[in-house]
Amino acid sequence: MVKKSKPRLKGQKLKQKPLSNYILKTLSLNPKERYSPKQIIKKLKIDNHVDSVRIAMEDLALAGKITKLKEGKFKFKRADSNQQNQPIQETKETSDSSRFLRNDNEYIGIVDMTKSGSAYIVCEGANNDVFISAKNLNGAMNGDTVAITSWMPKGRKKPEGKVLEIIEHSSTHFLGTVRIFRNHALLMVDTAFSKLDILIPFDDLNGSEEGDKAIVKIMDWGKPGQNQFLSGTVVTNLGKADSNDIEMNAILINNGFTVDFPQEILDEADKLEAVITEDVLKERKDFRKITTFTIDPDTAKDFDDALSLQTLKNGNIEVGIHIADVTHFVKQGTELDKEAFLRSTSVYLVDRVAPMLPEKLSNELCSLRANEDKFTFSAVFEFDADYNVKKEWFGKTLIHSNRRFTYEEAQEILENGEGEYADELLLMNKIAYKLRDDKYKHGAISFEADEVKFELDENGKPIGVYVKERKDAHLLVEDFMLLANKGVAKYIDKKSGGVEIPFVYRVHDSPDPTRLQEFALFAKELGFNMNLSTPKHIATSFNNLAIESKENETLKLLEPLAIRTMAKAVYTTENIGHYGLGFDFYSHFTSPIRRYADVLAHRILYQNLSKVKRWNKASLEDQCLHISAQERKAMTAERESIKYKAVEFMMDKIGEIFEANISGMIDKGIFVQLKTSKAEGLILFSHFNESFELSESRLKAIGSKSRRILKMGDDVMVKLIDADLHSRQLEFEFLEENQLNK
Repeated sequence: MVKKSKPRLKGQKLKQKPLSNYILKTLSLNPKERYSPKQIIKKLKIDNHVDSVRIAMEDLALAGKITKLKEGKFKFKRADSNQQNQPIQETKETSDSSRFLRNDNEYIGIVDMTKSGSAYIVCEGANNDVFISAKNLNGAMNGDTVAITSWMPKGRKKPEGKVLEIIEHSSTHFLGTVRIFRNHALLMVDTAFSKLDILIPFDDLNGSEEGDKAIVKIMDWGKPGQNQFLSGTVVTNLGKADSNDIEMNAILINNGFTVDFPQEILDEADKLEAVITEDVLKERKDFRKITTFTIDPDTAKDFDDALSLQTLKNGNIEVGIHIADVTHFVKQGTELDKEAFLRSTSVYLVDRVAPMLPEKLSNELCSLRANEDKFTFSAVFEFDADYNVKKEWFGKTLIHSNRRFTYEEAQEILENGEGEYADELLLMNKIAYKLRDDKYKHGAISFEADEVKFELDENGKPIGVYVKERKDAHLLVEDFMLLANKGVAKYIDKKSGGVEIPFVYRVHDSPDPTRLQEFALFAKELGFNMNLSTPKHIATSFNNLAIESKENETLKLLEPLAIRTMAKAVYTTENIGHYGLGFDFYSHFTSPIRRYADVLAHRILYQNLSKVKRWNKASLEDQCLHISAQERKAMTAERESIKYKAVEFMMDKIGEIFEANISGMIDKGIFVQLKTSKAEGLILFSHFNESFELSESRLKAIGSKSRRILKMGDDVMVKLIDADLHSRQLEFEFLEENQLNK
């Protein structure tokens, strides 16, 4: 265990969790003393407001950690010796998870697996994600909630750890192929991270036969680390079906998402109605006569945001950002609400959406369809002649969208200056440009990974592939959504009056210094110099790289590496700002149809419009952890579906020759990315007529005989020699110049 230096608290303004921990520690070391909030401030020599300390002490009392006395003082509540002096840790049951933790170097977190089989544990309370090797995972799988112990290896800068206990499994159902053996049957499952075999007793096969596709529910997780098979029972036998539909559903199910809604949830949704009563009119501002429209993808059905525009009597411009009022229909604590939280996000695969809410809500009641009165929650901003924000207003509204635009339709109007609502669109675009400029002046980073899109036939088979191009119409909508998200978070902070109102923030930490240094060395080898002297210079360097990479294919390959140096954006009640956007305050408010974080933001904001309402912070943080974990799983599923479709697209192209760039290197070969389809595959070093040695940076490989150098970003010609849809892998052959001339 690493010895921790004693922190100096004098003059500090502690956040809620460390504040609670220090209060608990102080009272436990002085069990006979009684302390008021003011006495705690004096004892710890901290700069917190007395009300924030009182709230922390009352929360500790509610959790049974300390006792509240009549005179407004508090004392330590004696407990089992194993429970004393412990930091407050929470999972899905508030304060309950403390039973899993025994020492200060133990944490609870979510498993984030890597392709190698190792994992990083995203821990609440730890400064860094904790690395855990495959052998120390103790049977934990991607997305599981686990208790771990961590340590700092000698000579290392990052913590490592071991799973002590699996608290909650992320997935309980898996879809795979049934294999029948003499004494047993197995469900063989391919996940994004590993192959998984599940034992099925013959009595639990439910009619499944050799080669059938089936969904199995885990009934016994075995004993981790003792090489025991998981065992389960077949709940759905899909027969010999081997189709695109099965494969896409397998990606969803094996990542812990359910394909269909339970019937009772559908029944609850079907009973909901959108009725505009007198009471509804009283609580809402009526925007139905103000010009309003939506801009969405061509295939979208769930329109969760709309924009309105009007010129005020004082000459200023008012822009309304109107968001579907999901909380008007989905009431807290209902079964519908519980199901939405369980899912936490809609999952967007290449050819389908697994929605967070049933279709009755996502595509009908909540969707801001044109020419219909709709319930919305709005962020309204007043701009002066220079497009600076002068006023803002948040509240429940009614709107009536005049027009539904696709991005392509809106873009054509922006480019030509003609068409329906052209004046409104052009003015909004000017304001959006100002918002964008301000964002970059404050340190925002403009990196964007290529988004690959597929053209599919009627059976879901890819017949074309292209990279989505983001133009002004996309950026216009994005800039106004960012304004609303930032505005809501800032409003909550102002409303707090110095005493925290627990809220769901979308935070993004600054880059890890070690990763940043490594990336700067990578970039320098490819001809780009990073300035790491200050946070502002770092952001400027990243933005310059983004600009130069548009003209330089080699530098373009640095963008994914640059993104990996960044921390992952997460949901949390601890606001540290959003590094990538350059915002001190940021939340998610604009997509409640597809994100549960936004539903929580709506509820908290609404309750704090006219008065102050503080939610239990520990419970809210638990929800944030779950939502962040679900988001990571959704991203994994989405990447898997893209990879599957990329391989499927290449299936009939074996033997064809392609232009490519070297995009990565591992010990056994080089990865190449095709210039046209962006599909990626491997060329094994064993296919060359000599062995290769990788440089320490893994940016180049040197031939043992010829001393030839293959380096990241090199233009190469390759031939596709295998496309394995089952493993979702492409294999290429490197073509020498003399082979091309034959």
